[in-house]
Amino acid sequence: KSEDFDVAIISMESAKYEKSEQAVLEILSRELSQTLEKDFPAIDLWKNFPLLFTSKYLSKPLILIIDEFDAIGEEFINKFASEFRNIYLNRMNESDKKSSQKTYLLHGLALIGVRSVLGIENVTGSPFNVQRSLHIPNLSFDEVKGMFEWYQHDSGQMVESEVIQRLYDEMQGQPGLTCWFGELLTEGFDEYQVRKDSPIDADSFESAYAAALYALPNNNILNIISKAKKEPYKNAVLELFKTDEKIIFKYDDPDANYLYMNGVIDIEKYEKTGYYIKFSSPFVQKRLFNYFADELFRYMGRLVEPFESLGDVLTDDGLNIRNLMKRYQKYLKKNREWLLKDAPKRKDLRIYEAVFHFNLYMYLFQFLHPKKGKVYPEFPTGNGKIDIIIRYKEKVYGIELKTYTDESGYKDALIQAAGYGKQLGLSEIYLVFFVEYIDDENRLRYEADYQDKITGVKVMPIFAETGM
Repeated sequence: KSEDFDVAIISMESAKYEKSEQAVLEILSRELSQTLEKDFPAIDLWKNFPLLFTSKYLSKPLILIIDEFDAIGEEFINKFASEFRNIYLNRMNESDKKSSQKTYLLHGLALIGVRSVLGIENVTGSPFNVQRSLHIPNLSFDEVKGMFEWYQHDSGQMVESEVIQRLYDEMQGQPGLTCWFGELLTEGFDEYQVRKDSPIDADSFESAYAAALYALPNNNILNIISKAKKEPYKNAVLELFKTDEKIIFKYDDPDANYLYMNGVIDIEKYEKTGYYIKFSSPFVQKRLFNYFADELFRYMGRLVEPFESLGDVLTDDGLNIRNLMKRYQKYLKKNREWLLKDAPKRKDLRIYEAVFHFNLYMYLFQFLHPKKGKVYPEFPTGNGKIDIIIRYKEKVYGIELKTYTDESGYKDALIQAAGYGKQLGLSEIYLVFFVEYIDDENRLRYEADYQDKITGVKVMPIFAETGM
């Protein structure tokens, strides 16, 4: 009951960059004073911290909620945890007294942050072994659908079911991104005004999605990018774009732990006891793909020589993808020395597989964009699979990217590509394998078209030689 307890919700965000105990303690004291409208002293020593929760400053038991608790330094988290534990144990030893009669009136405590304080680093062991961690899951599809049903009820504007499904598929129920994108669809933005007399349909989604992907700021996404591009985690993120195999998730891996806690990755369960890493959502993966592709290959050099005929690629009917890939192969061979000079490398000094995916994407984008072609990446699974979709002259072309490993992987990739082609509604799809070297004999053998009997989709393999 409100008459039995005080409730305070405070934030430690402003203590994020503080390095001294005095500054951190003063911020907490100030937050308590402002929230509870009481005069708390500006303490500067840890031994005085428990006094804030005595009857000298509190008139009834306090339920305290501290947001952004993990924004403060690790050493301060340890000290706060230790002091809170001492207060807890003191109250437990006074179990014969009512909550309002105990020495310390801190009745309940909730610490909110990206990560739990259960695993704080402390050589003497975790001092905060009395806590329970609460994981807040993403929104389910039914919850997202329910939000739009309430919107339809209140506004009278219909939202097509396809829009709700696509929104959920792209954002995976991440609350901040889901609500932000829902706001774009229902309230609009500078370049897109919502017509309340028309339903929110697939065209509405495409307009909002393009703006969200390329033009509009979002603090959630900016924060994810800032975490993903930071060393040493950048290398781990680049490794996640590889297509030859999925990466096992281990919570005690510091890179995986950090990326998971900061919303870059999520967990994919397989069978009963296995866990893989995947990106947290297709939208996040696309934003990261675009960021790294632009960071590495903003300047691509000359793609086409002056007065060069493009008739072998740009036909009256559309695109000749095989000839386009031959041009890319020629371009890469000619420019790779300077183009890949500063490309990030693995520990074995080989360039990350993702670098070549970024490069091909930027080549196709810059080649076709002036000719009103649209090029964009797709990530159907969140790991182990990258596709490039091209729209040109009202035709759709699908290109699946893979790194060649062996003949078994090659055959599996053919079947997988056929399935994806059927999913896209295409009768044929291209499968581009990146390989260090391939001779003419093997190129002739492995670039033979494959007709999948189950799906009816024709898969056309193409090998792109990296030379490194």
